[in-house]
Amino acid sequence: MAREYLDELSAFIENVTSDCFDNVHLECKHFFSGASLYADGRICVSLTPVGLALKLPEETKDKLLKNKKAVPLRYFPKGPIKKGYVLFPGSVAKGGKALHKYVKESIDYVLTIPKPKRR
Repeated sequence: MAREYLDELSAFIENVTSDCFDNVHLECKHFFSGASLYADGRICVSLTPVGLALKLPEETKDKLLKNKKAVPLRYFPKGPIKKGYVLFPGSVAKGGKALHKYVKESIDYVLTIPKPKRR
């Protein structure tokens, strides 16, 4: 089942980023029961059974939550809220081009964060 999410996310990201990010290594990988996008080794987007989640700057995240365009990310109904992320429930096809600017902003944002240290 995770393969479907990986294929869907890969196609969506290719569509969104085809005209930008030439110098950024974008890679979609399996992520638990779904898929995730990494920009130069930093996770920024995930697509799982709960929907499309984006790591965004605090201001953008708060605005989306306030305007009810997104919801806090929880992987399980009573699970903890993942800080720094918003969730667009459903498939990426439902969001269409409206999500493109947020995906690009997510990629730009994570590139400002230090790379995670390898163990």
